[in-house]
Amino acid sequence: MSAPEPAENGAQQLLVVVDPIARRTDGESVRIAKDVLNAGATAKFCLPDSPADFARMLARRGTRRPVVIGDDRALLRTVALLHRERDLAAGALSLVPVGASVDLARSLGVPTGAVAAARAVLDGVVRRLDLLVDDSDGVVLGGLRIPALPPGEDGRGGEHAGGLSVWGACRSLVRTLVKPVPQVLAVHTHRLRVEADGVVLSDLDDPVDSVTVRSLGGRAEVVVRTRSSAEPITASALSVTVSGADFRYRADTAVTGPVRTRTWTLRAGAWGLTLPAEG
Repeated sequence: MSAPEPAENGAQQLLVVVDPIARRTDGESVRIAKDVLNAGATAKFCLPDSPADFARMLARRGTRRPVVIGDDRALLRTVALLHRERDLAAGALSLVPVGASVDLARSLGVPTGAVAAARAVLDGVVRRLDLLVDDSDGVVLGGLRIPALPPGEDGRGGEHAGGLSVWGACRSLVRTLVKPVPQVLAVHTHRLRVEADGVVLSDLDDPVDSVTVRSLGGRAEVVVRTRSSAEPITASALSVTVSGADFRYRADTAVTGPVRTRTWTLRAGAWGLTLPAEG
């Protein structure tokens, strides 16, 4: 994360795109955010009914600063659209998280309350954040994992402290009823070759339990867990390539694949997000 940049001063011109899922799931938070934004800026509100409408309205923003009211998927959709327009570096994006899935927004530092988030849009600062871009022009804001386990499970197959997932509950029930756990449930290895800046971290002859990649301080942090090593293999790189048998991966909230090879490149400070001013 680079040094913060001041947000626009004076009368702000905003294009506020309200995701349809946010309107359906929490209309009251949407209304509160609209009231706060209207009180502090000149805002044009757009109510798309589909992803195509969303993209069209965002493309017509002109000089207005884009603000999204929606969940993590709406944020990812917006960053992906701006990336494809090659317009991420030109300005900053603001977000008011509304919806069932806001973990990514929270991890990036965006307040999850409607009032606090809307005030951050008006009074916050722009911080430049890193981006992972793959060779199919896809973007990753938070991190990615291979294999693509269901949400709520960590890199070793256990559940996050935030709560037991449905899948985790099923696994716990199986462990209770069947001891030891059948081998078919215990084995989740993949034959993959993992390279960081051209250096081979793990090859096809060493089965891989998991690979995780996330941006950290202008670099990509790579963690590879193999069946042959008790300790993970770690590296810091600008480019990560995974290849081998068909595999799926979870990037932020989306599962992609199967693919046989994929390269992710770290772009430091590639996009700007308005966050609360420190202090």
